[in-house]
Amino acid sequence: MTAEAPAAESRLFPARPFVGASIAVIRGDRVLLAARANEPMRGVWTLPGGLVEAGETLAEAALRELSEEIGAAVGLPTEVVGVLSPTEIIVRDEAGRARHHYVVHPHAALWHGGEPVAGPEALGTQWATLAEVAALATTPGLSDTLREAFARVAALRAGAAT
Repeated sequence: MTAEAPAAESRLFPARPFVGASIAVIRGDRVLLAARANEPMRGVWTLPGGLVEAGETLAEAALRELSEEIGAAVGLPTEVVGVLSPTEIIVRDEAGRARHHYVVHPHAALWHGGEPVAGPEALGTQWATLAEVAALATTPGLSDTLREAFARVAALRAGAAT
């Protein structure tokens, strides 16, 4: 008996939430953002991220998505330092049906060198402070995730200084 691959599930009006992973890469007082190249929310600024593939850990998915979105080769100058609180994104239609539903597991990371370049999954990238992020069109929950990421990195740095 051979196993058949399941049919692709639609992201539009899904039967279940999709699991994603993202990564808040911190460099000094700035975080790396990517402008989404795909729907939903094309052009909106967010963390590099996407769907978790079968057999991937959340951290592996976050690093793979970072690589795909900033067009970097293997060996990203990034160190994952922690998992952050999940964000649930539900976009409803006029009738209240879930048009999109994602549960995203963000990670905090440190950047160790080089400059990112937008890959095929991002319209652009930028390093931004929390104040600059507040003035941008962003995905839901991004500000809370970034505050948590900066706090995690600050605690790590404070621990290293003692």
